[in-house]
Amino acid sequence: MIHLPVLITDLGLILAAAGITTLLFKRIKQPLVLGYILAGLLVGPHIDFIPTVTDLDSVHIWAEIGVIFLLFNLGLEFSFKKLVKVGGSASITAIVEVISMLVIGYIAGKAMGWSNMDSIFLGGILSISSTTIIIRAFEELGVKHKKFAGLVFGVLIVEDLVAILLLVLLSTLAVSQQFAGAEMLESILKLCFFLILWFIGGIFLVPTFLKATKKLMNDETMLIVSIALCLIMVLLAVKAGFSPALGAFIMGSILAETTQAERIEHLTKSVKDLFAAIFFVSVGMLIDPRILVDYAVPILVITFATIIGKFLSSGLGALLSGQPLKTSVQTGLSLAQIGEFSFIIATLGVTLKVTSDFLYPVAVAVSAITTFTTPYLIKVSEPFYLFLERTLPKKWIASINRYSSSTAGITTLSDWKILLKSYTFNLIIHSVILIALIFVGSRYLQPFITTNLINGNKGNIISLVFTLLMMTPFLWALAIRRIERRAYSHLWLNKKYTRGPLVSLEALRIALAIFYVGFLIFQLYNTWLAITIALALIILGMFIFSRRLQSFYNRLESRFLLNLHAREAEKGQREILPWDAHLAELVVAPESKLVGKTLFDLSIREHYGVNIALIERGRIMIPTPGRDERLYPNDKVLVIGTDQQLAAIKELFEGSVEENMEESSFPKKDMTLQKVVINSNSPLFGQSIRSSGIRETTQGLVVGIERHGERILNPDSDLVFENEDIVWIVGNNKKVPELLK
Repeated sequence: MIHLPVLITDLGLILAAAGITTLLFKRIKQPLVLGYILAGLLVGPHIDFIPTVTDLDSVHIWAEIGVIFLLFNLGLEFSFKKLVKVGGSASITAIVEVISMLVIGYIAGKAMGWSNMDSIFLGGILSISSTTIIIRAFEELGVKHKKFAGLVFGVLIVEDLVAILLLVLLSTLAVSQQFAGAEMLESILKLCFFLILWFIGGIFLVPTFLKATKKLMNDETMLIVSIALCLIMVLLAVKAGFSPALGAFIMGSILAETTQAERIEHLTKSVKDLFAAIFFVSVGMLIDPRILVDYAVPILVITFATIIGKFLSSGLGALLSGQPLKTSVQTGLSLAQIGEFSFIIATLGVTLKVTSDFLYPVAVAVSAITTFTTPYLIKVSEPFYLFLERTLPKKWIASINRYSSSTAGITTLSDWKILLKSYTFNLIIHSVILIALIFVGSRYLQPFITTNLINGNKGNIISLVFTLLMMTPFLWALAIRRIERRAYSHLWLNKKYTRGPLVSLEALRIALAIFYVGFLIFQLYNTWLAITIALALIILGMFIFSRRLQSFYNRLESRFLLNLHAREAEKGQREILPWDAHLAELVVAPESKLVGKTLFDLSIREHYGVNIALIERGRIMIPTPGRDERLYPNDKVLVIGTDQQLAAIKELFEGSVEENMEESSFPKKDMTLQKVVINSNSPLFGQSIRSSGIRETTQGLVVGIERHGERILNPDSDLVFENEDIVWIVGNNKKVPELLK
């Protein structure tokens, strides 16, 4: 009789149960994650009336693979450049929410008599919202084009990175079993070091490799290569002392910057879906129904703390970041749930054996409840805002509106800020690269050469020379390269008291470069004479070959920037803008009534209060089109208006708002809503909108003016600017600051 391995039997049972439950949950229009968890509960060891899984160890291994691919795909959707673009509002909101929920979770756990470790992990579980659940809810409710949705997506991006940091910190805390500040700081610095190193190396190497092999990459090869890159980074992460999930997430975020990101995401989706299903089924297998009954009250308490705590913390964070009350309320209610990252954090506690048995099923139960409540909370967010607006004192509402208006606008950077920011960035990036090269030279290159090629002192010299050659371009960039020449010249020529600090900065750069060279040499030689001679030679060589080093470094930098911006050349991101009005893109359908008509005939601004900022016609960009411009089929029109205005005009276009906008010679990301404050010294003071030349100077138009606390939307072109007017302009963000000069 043929013997069938237990693993295959268990896998068939898992997938059969998952298939049935997901069909059921599709039918009742509920998240598939809950179906997988129910399937795990049914085939788990705690329910006996149907066949159950027997080889739990193998299933847990498959589940770990599921976590790897789940984090890999999250990384593909993440992108470090998205993190840069989300801006201060999303970052502030996410940080306030995460810190608040960590505290709320810890307090709730201690109040219920739980141990310190259970309470800390509970805080971590409650701090991260569910990207999957929110995206699905937004799609079903049709609110992805609304302003608060952009802020929510930005918060989720920041939370993804914070969740990775939490995994590292909780692992460190679990191992030490106490809060050791030095160990935590060391873990954070180590994580930051490797994140920077992997990102720089990955962006330089991976896109270059994919471009070189593009003609050889069919779908099968691309799938294999993508999975191989993911698992290689997993190995590197484990080697560096981090979790496999971190490595998968990092490689996903690196591939997200390449032009092949969408293709890789599409090809790996089936693999991710399969192993993620096994992971979520394994989540359900760990749930003991008796624990859910015994801990029904804590589950309800934690659910209440999650919904109320996330609403208040996210809403407060959005308000502090300068968002209006409406956007803050909608954001807070949208983020009031926990999901996949919470399962991973809970799994970490089980794997490290530092949390109690009840915490895992309690977290899953809270996730299930908040998953059901999320769509309803999003639906009631706008009515709840209207209730608050009617109920709260008028002074509070006015103060919130003033604060929101005052925090959103043009911020000018002084020469010192520009210079210090660039110097700090230069120091951190090149220090990370140099430390990595020193580590590779002393730990790997030198032992390899002295063991396999040339033994003794000659081997050390060859190792030193090779390592110094690799370091030289980055030493030159750290110590000698000119950064922000214009700001540096302004400070040197215009303010004599700034020359001392500037000289100190240059001396610090050179001292750091000398320190890194000395540190490398000290790893191989312990005589000060050798260190002194080598230092003199490397410094002399850097000055003599400065031009060649500059040329070589510029080629490296150009390749890195080309790889970094390759995907951006094909695909832009929708920006998060201040005020209730925001930018969105609508497509003119061929059957639309707008086709062939001029903007003057359509009178869109007069009828709907919506402004047209830009028209994209193939590769042609028409910023701030004139009244005689006509609309043609498949024109992509960048419009600015409120949620209600955009929803009304959307029917005219008979198209949908596209989240991602194609870039061309005129980058649409440059078209933003910005604020200019008029004073008596402003060149706009006393001029009318028509005579001010705003359209010609900024390729923009005035969409609103705040005067003495009142808002004038779509002002007449004859209106004259007065002192302390707050003028809102949609235009080229590189040209609007010219109005301040």
